[in-house]
Amino acid sequence: MKKTYKIEVDCANCANKMEDAAKHTAGVKDATVNFMTLKMAVEFEEGADAKAVMQDVLKNCKKVEDDCEIYL
Repeated sequence: MKKTYKIEVDCANCANKMEDAAKHTAGVKDATVNFMTLKMAVEFEEGADAKAVMQDVLKNCKKVEDDCEIYL
């Protein structure tokens, strides 16, 4: 399953950090952050609970970039 989320981030480098953090979250098969459109596309592992996984993605992104936001 694939979902797209609106995000808020200050710079392209921070967007890359968010993408890496999302990719290394359990339950995420792949993630792409587009800084120009301020969107994050997330592909979830088979059978993963998207809501629970996205809470973890947000926590991991906040660790690398504390002023970022993902609108869930």
